[in-house]
Amino acid sequence: MIRNNLKTVALLAFMGAIFMVIGSFFGSQGLFIGLMLGLVFVGGSYWFSDKLAVRAAGAKPVTEQEAPQLYAIVRDLTTRANLPMPAVYLSPAAQPNAFATGRNPHHAAVAVTQGLMQIVDEEELRGVLAHELSHVGNRDILITSVAAAVALGITFMARMMMWGAIFGGGGGGRDRDGGNVFGALAMMILAPIAAMMLQMSLSRSREYEADRSGAELLGDGEPLARALLKIEATAKQVPMNVDPAHATMFIINPLTGRKVNFGGLFMTHPPTAERVARLPHQHTH
Repeated sequence: MIRNNLKTVALLAFMGAIFMVIGSFFGSQGLFIGLMLGLVFVGGSYWFSDKLAVRAAGAKPVTEQEAPQLYAIVRDLTTRANLPMPAVYLSPAAQPNAFATGRNPHHAAVAVTQGLMQIVDEEELRGVLAHELSHVGNRDILITSVAAAVALGITFMARMMMWGAIFGGGGGGRDRDGGNVFGALAMMILAPIAAMMLQMSLSRSREYEADRSGAELLGDGEPLARALLKIEATAKQVPMNVDPAHATMFIINPLTGRKVNFGGLFMTHPPTAERVARLPHQHTH
């Protein structure tokens, strides 16, 4: 938990520094604007990263009356795991998937897609939710949410630089050409950095750990294993419109099967077959 908190601080500090460095290229006034923008983004990333994640998935809060089965499972699992009841969200997306987000277990949200509710049985749904609640219990949710916000912030600044280079510097052509080259370079360098930060922020070991502790919570890894295989098979066929920065938060990468710029850098999920192989199974036949 302390390590996750340190990573969060490091990510936020890094984002603030990037904003100041980019601002400094536009003189002392630019440095000040960069600092102000950095503070706004850093503060926003900490306090509102969960809302950004929920919005990115198009998820809406659901009541217990609207989703009694979902609430019953989440309540049972949080009681077993000694966690507070999170906010429960449902996304209209047809792709089966799920994620958890929030600052801490007391400010957590768990979201599932409509597609997930249609392809899994109750046991498999329990497996998926046990995995997501394990992320909450393991304090993974803040670092993942902040990492996504940081990546978006850095990409935003790179784009600002690119547009500034194209439309700014009204003077000589040389300045403008130089600016264009610099803007393009900033975009080329900073966007992959944002992607790599995401890759580092949600390591393979963290997904394996959530699988393991989710299976432990259920007393069996079989339902989660079945759900993972079902979700991956369908996710390849059914696209989901999610910003790559938020892809790491889902139980299976929602961009599976889709060609994305720098796509390889965003592949932070371990291979599903490997995850299934590591899960403990109860052999009942």
